Amino acid sequence: MVGACVARYLQRDGHDVVMIDPLAPGEGASYGNAGCFNPSSLVPIAGPDTFKQVPKYLMDPLGPLSIRWSYLPQISPWLIRYGLAGTTEKIRQQAQALKSLLSPCFDALLPLVEDAGARDLVRRDGILIVYRSRESLVADARGWALRRENGIAWEELDQEQLRAFDPNLTPDAKFGKYVPHNGHTINPNGLVKAIVDGILKTGGRLVEAEAKGFAFDGDQLVAIETTGGRIEADTAVLAAGAHSKPLAVQAGDKVPLETERGYHVMIRNPAILPRVPTTDSDNKFVVTPMQLGVRVAGTVELAGLRATPNWKRSEILVKRIGSLFPALGKNYTMNEMSYWMGHRPSLPDSLPVMGRSKRSPDVIYAFGHQHVGMTAAPYTGVVIADLISGRRSPIDLTPFRAGRF
Repeated sequence: MVGACVARYLQRDGHDVVMIDPLAPGEGASYGNAGCFNPSSLVPIAGPDTFKQVPKYLMDPLGPLSIRWSYLPQISPWLIRYGLAGTTEKIRQQAQALKSLLSPCFDALLPLVEDAGARDLVRRDGILIVYRSRESLVADARGWALRRENGIAWEELDQEQLRAFDPNLTPDAKFGKYVPHNGHTINPNGLVKAIVDGILKTGGRLVEAEAKGFAFDGDQLVAIETTGGRIEADTAVLAAGAHSKPLAVQAGDKVPLETERGYHVMIRNPAILPRVPTTDSDNKFVVTPMQLGVRVAGTVELAGLRATPNWKRSEILVKRIGSLFPALGKNYTMNEMSYWMGHRPSLPDSLPVMGRSKRSPDVIYAFGHQHVGMTAAPYTGVVIADLISGRRSPIDLTPFRAGRF
């Protein structure tokens, strides 16, 4: 989604665009996410109690966040940075930076959607977060205070109001927060494909190959080296998600990029559809109504890019969905559902890397959007297009610079 939005905004500025990707459009991390456009998602992942939680993560392989023991030596430096990023003052600064990138989401998205003829794939009817106890509600208070500080509005719902809002919800849901200005796509894969199809129809190119490196003449970019041959270019945007790290090294920057492996379950022909994307705050998963059924997405696994999927993490989502929407609680066959695992590209401070590389001003970074890739992608397209077209950046890029680490 990030690469597609950047490419389309560059094309709208009159640039000739070549997209390089070993996968078909929409088949990367954007394929399997919860599909939400949430300007409210400006709360960084790391918090003041991060280090205290690590032992629990290690002991529970099916918890909302788990770490494989075999990957612990490799992930430890990242975890240390992650914990150190969770101080109160740093969190406030990170939230303000995320706000600048997320708030204009719909203003930047809708022109692309209209261009692509894909307006029917986008909804803006809000999201719902539910809590089963006052204790879990209070545990989330820091995040909601940070949202309020950054201008996010929501509606408080009690148990009776929750049932009126969506009668399919479990009676165990005691408290809720409805965020009306958020939205979602009913088909993330289809939306990315539609944007890319529009790029191709207006003269853009798609090369199905893997980018392997850059060719420079001094500090000037000459070409991109790919598994399909050399592609001449005077500017490159690195938006390769969790696979961006080795290419950034070639462009002069060593960044602590990791993958947060996310899982989902897609249930076809469900008995009911949630009214809006609904987050189970206690169990840390999201249920999204989609074109092809219901998607249950969530959990984070730290195990690197190469480890085989742990499908028990998808199975636990199947088991838990009935606790949120009882009508969806049944024993599904594999003909009725599908599993997926993908790689969220994540930096320790919950901020992406954006801006020019150290090696050459012709290599521009746009990667590391972690849990907010769909929401941040449209305005990332605007920001990167402004940078390449010589306009002043509409946001302060200092918090997103590669050299901040």
